[in-house]
Amino acid sequence: MPRLIDPGEGDAITLDALCDALADSPVDIRDEDAFASLGPVLARLGRNGDFLADLAIDSLLSRRDEISARHGYGPQVMLLRPPDGRFVLRANFWPARHDAVTKASGERAFFYDVPHDHNFPFLTVGYLGPGYWSDYYEYDGDSAAGGAGAPAGLRFVERARLDPGKLMLYRMRCDVHVQLPPDRFSVSLNILGYDPEQPWLDQYRFDIRRNIVAEVMTTAPSEVLLTLAAKLSGNGCDLAEHFARHHPCRRMRLTAKRVLGREIDPKPI
Repeated sequence: MPRLIDPGEGDAITLDALCDALADSPVDIRDEDAFASLGPVLARLGRNGDFLADLAIDSLLSRRDEISARHGYGPQVMLLRPPDGRFVLRANFWPARHDAVTKASGERAFFYDVPHDHNFPFLTVGYLGPGYWSDYYEYDGDSAAGGAGAPAGLRFVERARLDPGKLMLYRMRCDVHVQLPPDRFSVSLNILGYDPEQPWLDQYRFDIRRNIVAEVMTTAPSEVLLTLAAKLSGNGCDLAEHFARHHPCRRMRLTAKRVLGREIDPKPI
């Protein structure tokens, strides 16, 4: 289960204050305790009941291109500030099952009922509404290194809700959850930790009933580029040949083999 963190008692702060605190922080996101120490600062932003509405109004009154540049968003996510290379700040929207947007788009559009882990750590705090539910599991990320079809070794922990003010750290390739719609529309705030190795770390969707990896969900841009190069150029095929044998990332080796039309060994390579 994600690590519960004491949110502390500090007064509400502004988004600017949170950004300044992160910019000044020497925290290495790969250090779990150090990253967790940023949680109470996020919780203090969570006590600011006005900032997100002000940000939404500002975006709605801005020109469309300015919205995209300043506060990129989708049906579920709004970036609070552009990524800085270390952290990503976002708000996540969680409609209830009976809300019109859920009925129109379907629950899968909001990642409900999709068992998955994360290839990055992130802090989250309940901001608005009662909070989404999750069935929580734990597993050893190395145990799923065989990719799709590999045994997952999932261990059920509990069903719990991200209550308002509740602060948690989702641990990379350790915590697995199946998110379920909240009882009413809810919002959570996140600090995502970014590592340059992240694109090469697999994120998985799981088959809970069979306790296996159902799908590798990540694709690095380099995988697409290799496919394109190999389809258009002999040099690209030569590079794919080299990558199939020697690339340090298993997923890229598999991609290269598929590009070359080779049978994939179901065992880890």
